[in-house]
Amino acid sequence: MKIKAYWDLLRLEHGIMYGIGVIIGIFVSDSSYFNIQNIVLGFFTALFLQASAFALNDYFDFEVDLANNRFDRPLVRGEISKKEALIASLILAPIGSLFAYLISFIAFTLAIFITTIGYIYDIKLKEYGLAGNFYIALSMAVPFLFGSVIAKSTFTFQAVILALIAFLSGVGREIMKGIEDVEGDAIRNVKTIARMRGIKSAAFHASILFIASIVLSFIPFMLLKEYYLDFKYLFPIALTDAIFLKIAIELIKLDESKVKQKIRNFRKQTLMAMSLGLVGFLLGAF
Repeated sequence: MKIKAYWDLLRLEHGIMYGIGVIIGIFVSDSSYFNIQNIVLGFFTALFLQASAFALNDYFDFEVDLANNRFDRPLVRGEISKKEALIASLILAPIGSLFAYLISFIAFTLAIFITTIGYIYDIKLKEYGLAGNFYIALSMAVPFLFGSVIAKSTFTFQAVILALIAFLSGVGREIMKGIEDVEGDAIRNVKTIARMRGIKSAAFHASILFIASIVLSFIPFMLLKEYYLDFKYLFPIALTDAIFLKIAIELIKLDESKVKQKIRNFRKQTLMAMSLGLVGFLLGAF
């Protein structure tokens, strides 16, 4: 039970996805790159630093999660204490930072920069609503850029395109999540679109961003040589796009009387869609 509790605290399924994003960023930027040590260090840099940020988020968000009945959070379930969550965050941060430093100084600088913003988000930035949404989406996009930095010491065009697709869908998902968390977000006065402009407005903006990410997802298939007319890329991406399109349509027609359960389901579905998208990015990169 304790192992599962820490898995939930650190959101390791997300961390694994971030680590895979780093590997994708490496190979889409340089298909011949084969420094195994740096590939492994890149994966675990993403895993450890994001886990640290997630643990700190639960530490600061305990009252909000309690009000939102977030029993998917181990602190709310009483399986892990706030002190334990804080200790976990403090232990993981220097390990992830060391891994980044062992890759290169540029990688270390990027990792520290993003992680620092993550801690600022946990402590205060989240309360600014859309700015917080942008950070979370950026954290989904940065692994591709981090991989690019490992391979080429810069941001390649290929990695930027993948990062932009991830960013748009990420912002949409975060705006959508704000619909479910309206009551709890009031405790920290988190200024989400759902709280400031209403559920319908948040649902509309999330839908537009999902559709934008769908449109952008065809660019690699048509324009990037790594993915050009590659059906290994297209098939999983088409499934991803189908899920996002379905959710976008349902958000526009959202029945506010059933909003909690609907958004909870949409969160799971968008995570599945993003996982499929990663599969497409990964298969196409080889």
